This record gives sequence, structure tokens and C-alpha cells, in this order.
Amino acid sequence: MIKMKLDKEEKDILEALERDEIKTVSPSKKELAEIKAIAEHTLKKDRRVTIRLYDHDLKGIQKKALEKGLPYQTLISSMIHQYVEGDLVERKIG
Repeated sequence: MIKMKLDKEEKDILEALERDEIKTVSPSKKELAEIKAIAEHTLKKDRRVTIRLYDHDLKGIQKKALEKGLPYQTLISSMIHQYVEGDLVERKIG
């Protein structure tokens, strides 16, 4: 079982759901189709790039990917996506 760290709002929602204060509703066929289309578009990778890395960096990425149970290319792609979205930021030195 994967343990996720929840923020306060997420904990409140989970607790309310467990107390049956929140009722879940199944999405309609139209909503499912929209969700599927969005997911397919989100996951579509339509560009291929070639980059050169230092051997040490590649080995480090491969080690991290192995620890996470991911292909190293997926980890690299994820890191780039997180950086572009502003979720992965540079550390300021000094």
C-alpha cells in the first residue's frame, strides 16, 4: 500500500467521506468520454528529443528511476514537465 501525504483539506475530505457525510456519484457516459479524451490528450507525447548527459547524471537518474519503479526516460520526462509547470524549481545558492 502506498502512503500518501495529505494536506489538511484532503484529510478533511477523506474523514468526511469515511463518516458518510459525502456521497460519491458515478460520472455520466458523456463525462466519462470527456475525462477519457482529456487523459489521452494529457498523456500523448508527440515530440522526440535527443539530449546529451554526463554519464554520472544519467547513472544517477537511472538509479532514482529504479528506486521509484519507473523507466528512466519517464522520470526525465516527468522532471521536465514538473519544471515547466513550476512544480520543480531551482535552488538558489548563496
